[in-house]
Amino acid sequence: MHAAQSDLDAIDWKILRELQHDGRMTNVELSGRVGISAPPCLRRVRRLEETGIIRGYRALLNAPALGLDVVAFCLIGLHHQADAELKTFAERTRGWPIVRNAWMVSGESDFLLHCVASDLGAFQTFVIEELASAPNVDTVRTALTIRRVKDEGLVAFSEVRT
Repeated sequence: MHAAQSDLDAIDWKILRELQHDGRMTNVELSGRVGISAPPCLRRVRRLEETGIIRGYRALLNAPALGLDVVAFCLIGLHHQADAELKTFAERTRGWPIVRNAWMVSGESDFLLHCVASDLGAFQTFVIEELASAPNVDTVRTALTIRRVKDEGLVAFSEVRT
């Protein structure tokens, strides 16, 4: 169960801001940055983890340095949008390694897929042989990225009350 935003105080928001910026810092460093001692800081972090506000920790990898040079987005329209069909397609995305993130969206499309591939040929093969031929897929629109111009965490702290 998620804690409500109203359950978070200013210290909790500071903890979240700092960890989103650098999830590897020690609890002692974090406690110093947010202005409380280490033991209550650790208790707060654990509570934020247990309530699901902090979902986990990851290393952010440099995809091009690993030979993954193509980043693209795909907008997918399905023939049928009944709950069972939406769930089936959502589950199918989990089996496609090239799809790194997937969202169900409103509007003209039903899903937005964030894809990362080694090269244009690998991406094209995925689109033609996997995505466009998947059951219930009606339309596939792709957008190849040119250059990343912003890379921030998912929460903009200026947009939430602290």
